[in-house]
Amino acid sequence: MLRAMGSLVATFWREIHPRTLLLGAIVFLLLANFFRRRLPKNFPPGPLRLPFIGSFFYFGFKQPHLTIQKYVKKYGNIFGMEFGIWPAVLISGLPLIKEALVHQDQNFVDRPTLPVRERIFKKNGLVMSNGQIWKEQRRFALTTLRNFGLGKKSLEERIQEEAYHLSLAIEEENGQPFDPHFKINNAVSNIICSITFGERFEYEDDQFQEMLRLLDELIHLEMSVCAQLYNFFPWIMKFIPGPHQALFFKWEKLKLFISHVIENHKRNWNPAEPRDFIDAYLNEIQKHKNNATSSIHEENLIFCALDLFLAGTETTSTTLRWGLLYMALNPEIQEKVHTEIDRVIGHSQQPSIAVRELMPYTNAVVHEVLRMGNIIPLNVPREVTVDTTLAGYHLPKGTLVMTNLTALHRDPAEWATPDTFNPEHFLENGQFKKREGFLPFSVGKRACLGEQLAKSELFIFFTSLLQKFTFKPPDNEELSLEFRLGLTISPVSHRLCAVPRA
Repeated sequence: MLRAMGSLVATFWREIHPRTLLLGAIVFLLLANFFRRRLPKNFPPGPLRLPFIGSFFYFGFKQPHLTIQKYVKKYGNIFGMEFGIWPAVLISGLPLIKEALVHQDQNFVDRPTLPVRERIFKKNGLVMSNGQIWKEQRRFALTTLRNFGLGKKSLEERIQEEAYHLSLAIEEENGQPFDPHFKINNAVSNIICSITFGERFEYEDDQFQEMLRLLDELIHLEMSVCAQLYNFFPWIMKFIPGPHQALFFKWEKLKLFISHVIENHKRNWNPAEPRDFIDAYLNEIQKHKNNATSSIHEENLIFCALDLFLAGTETTSTTLRWGLLYMALNPEIQEKVHTEIDRVIGHSQQPSIAVRELMPYTNAVVHEVLRMGNIIPLNVPREVTVDTTLAGYHLPKGTLVMTNLTALHRDPAEWATPDTFNPEHFLENGQFKKREGFLPFSVGKRACLGEQLAKSELFIFFTSLLQKFTFKPPDNEELSLEFRLGLTISPVSHRLCAVPRA
């Protein structure tokens, strides 16, 4: 009987046409897509959603943050999408962004748990964790960062010292063309490393240079097509080779680097004298070792240190690279910065936070770099925690939320010349002017916890470099504002000439 049945199945399989199989598979997938959870009737309107992939391919892969703006014009300040199985909305305009992230912050406080991030971080760390884990980790991180210098003179002195080392490293180029990427990365990273790991790394340290290159590759790979497809189809993509597999491998290498640093700390750790974030966290683990519900444990230490290393390196260094590029492309603006530096602090006094108020033009230039650099154009995503009404629309629990910082920072109603690098946007009667519609560090409870540190670093590094050098395009090389897409928007690889100032 079984043999007869097997023979019948084999005959059927031989006779069936491949096109019939394909058609049957397509019909099955379409039906499965139709009967899965549908969006509510009062969900914001948006472009046609394709089966399974939703709106994914509408926005392209080279500049999705710019392509998406045409849908803002068509559908308004809130429009709906689907990314795979996730309903999603894009929110534009300052009133609506503040309504979601400030006035209804409890309904928008979570981060989405996307499969790529879940595989790497599980539910740990500072940036993408939620609920009690996020509250515990953020509270501890803020307290500890303050204890180790955040907002204090001691940290400012570390930034000044590192700016001096960076200037020396650039001076060694003797005014010849060079790529500033990893020198700047190393300098900026040394600030967060001194807080987190208790040490800075020389620019010739091969192992640390490898870690910085690894970090740079990860930033790019995480926005690759394969990584995004993994978010849609993890059960399939985990078996398929591609850039997403390299992404996971490189994350493991970076986690291993952090683990080695932690193990080295344990060898000479003195609980009575914590030297840095890792020591303080090891102390905290001891306090919570009998609390089974606490998220303070060594695995989370690895992820929190990794988050601090990534966020404390990538965002500020990328902004600084944009800043030098804009100076080389706008020599008349660079000259005004030089004039203010010479007038206020001269050639020998180190820039400090105290002189920032006396240098409104330089401060305005730094803010304009943040606006035009637009390094996190759709903000770090949020997730709706409970069924919510926003602008009259129903957003079900689990909806992925992006905030349109690109449109906010290029709004012609807010900025006189939105697409032009113009420091006058942040000046009024010669004095620095804060702008309400300027949110590069986001807003609300999940705003960047390193905002104060980043602003201090940007001003001191930028002013120190402009005090020492004039940045110019190399002869016979044309600089551009083309960007590379990743977790951040960074300049494409380029070279500059840093000509020492007399």
